[in-house]
Amino acid sequence: MIMYTDTSKDIQPITTAQGYHVPVLLDESVSGLDIKPGGIYVDVTFGGGGHSREILRRLPEGAHLYSFDQDADAERNIGAPDKKFTFVRSNFRYLKNWMRYYGVDHIDGLLADLGVSSHHFDDAERGFSFRFDAPLDMRMNKRAGQTAADILNNYDEARLADIFYIYGEMKNSRRIAAAVAKARQTAPINTTSDFLAVVEPMFKREREKKDMARLFQALRIEVNHEMDALREMLAAATQLLAPGGRLSVITYHSLEDRIVKNVMKAGNPEGKVEQDFFGHINTPYRMVEKLIIPSEEEQQSNPRSRSAKLRVAERKGE
Repeated sequence: MIMYTDTSKDIQPITTAQGYHVPVLLDESVSGLDIKPGGIYVDVTFGGGGHSREILRRLPEGAHLYSFDQDADAERNIGAPDKKFTFVRSNFRYLKNWMRYYGVDHIDGLLADLGVSSHHFDDAERGFSFRFDAPLDMRMNKRAGQTAADILNNYDEARLADIFYIYGEMKNSRRIAAAVAKARQTAPINTTSDFLAVVEPMFKREREKKDMARLFQALRIEVNHEMDALREMLAAATQLLAPGGRLSVITYHSLEDRIVKNVMKAGNPEGKVEQDFFGHINTPYRMVEKLIIPSEEEQQSNPRSRSAKLRVAERKGE
């Protein structure tokens, strides 16, 4: 049977979730795991279930898949019960704790698709997209944590500027932060339309959508502590992966891609290279594939795949 954590009895399984999220680089990312008999595999970003279903389709008897997602909506995408599958409703930053809970001391492969599901962008009530007027929420886990509105209304101006600059790479981050600080003195910024009214005058029309997307990205990353969670998950994966185990990770923006690349090449998020006496780089991984991007056909059929990058690495022996 499927094992759940924190499951609502009202949730009904469905057999497909293509409307929730189209899996990106599906064959390439799952093939990168090099699935073996008796192996233990983890999909830390279940989402619409596309990658997990493909892993299960290839999973031989005696092997097992654990899939993580902190969003209650994702849980509705679980299909028919399968003894080879366990769903864990949790942030993937707690990977090590949950594997210990299930008595797992090593894994043979981990897949992560770090993109935000299409479902989140298309659900007007979640506040992830500037296309809809909605409360500024942006929490992946709606049960806890600050919302985007909380951040805009409570962070000091300097901290807001740092978020917009570091996570959104906004060159005019200070001006945006100053405008937010001034506007909230008159009325709270609680909805996407409130926020747009403050920042739209600062963007050139020809770049307005791209800049707005980066600004919303910055808020989403801060709300969900995405960079911290990614670092913690990759550290746990490095500890859990058995020699020969594979790490298959799809990224969508330069911040997360840099962290993944650094971990795979140097063994740490900062990319700090350590060498032995002979000048060989000490790293727990070896790169299996060169950088993989979606084909032209996939990019045309699924425009949200255009910025995707897949990196695959293998855990070296001790």
